[in-house]
Amino acid sequence: MDKAQQDALKKAAGIEAAKIVENDMTVGLGTGSTVRFLVDELGRRVQEEGLHFTGVTTSRRTQEQAEGYGIRIVNIDEVDHIDVTIDGADEVDKNFNGIKGGGAALLWEKIVAINSNRIVWIVDQSKVVDVIGAFPLPVEVIPFGVGHVIKKFEAKGYRPTLRMDADGKPVRTDENDLVVDLHLERIEHPQDLATDLITTVGVVEHGLFLNMVDTVIVGDPNGPCVMTNSNK
Repeated sequence: MDKAQQDALKKAAGIEAAKIVENDMTVGLGTGSTVRFLVDELGRRVQEEGLHFTGVTTSRRTQEQAEGYGIRIVNIDEVDHIDVTIDGADEVDKNFNGIKGGGAALLWEKIVAINSNRIVWIVDQSKVVDVIGAFPLPVEVIPFGVGHVIKKFEAKGYRPTLRMDADGKPVRTDENDLVVDLHLERIEHPQDLATDLITTVGVVEHGLFLNMVDTVIVGDPNGPCVMTNSNK
């Protein structure tokens, strides 16, 4: 699948998900390439249909995009609930376990997600897998002592790399933390791994989102496909 085809599927999923948003909702807006199409469609609805809702974003770049369309964005602590959060995912399996954080927004994404009544992910079909892990698992780590955290991960066989930007500088999150990517290939026991990572001193958050999502909208050449998590 080339990029144009993939973008078409992402756009279709984003447009389908935008139908979920209704007037007066409080909506969590995720981060990433698929979410950009979602925000474009919500912006169109705001400008052409008079849709009005309040957004809580998972990154500053999503905030800037949304505000450019006149969407009202507030800090998460200014709302008492979030009706629905719509976000992307880097991988999701049949058990609704996912990896997120390819855009280095995993901490804010998880905070918004756990404070949401409903979670919806929008992905193209390439993100749906049998077993998660082929996509490198992001781990957000504070800068102080990051080298020691990386050594601990190396000793456990997690194959960590510090994420760098195009200029060869460490990627910084919106909280000014660093991102260590774990090249695991397959994650057979995600809950055990999640526990090990979050209890490692220096780790702020990891990109395993396990059985959190309610609905996954998959961009498919035959039209968007909706996967519903019956365990939620």
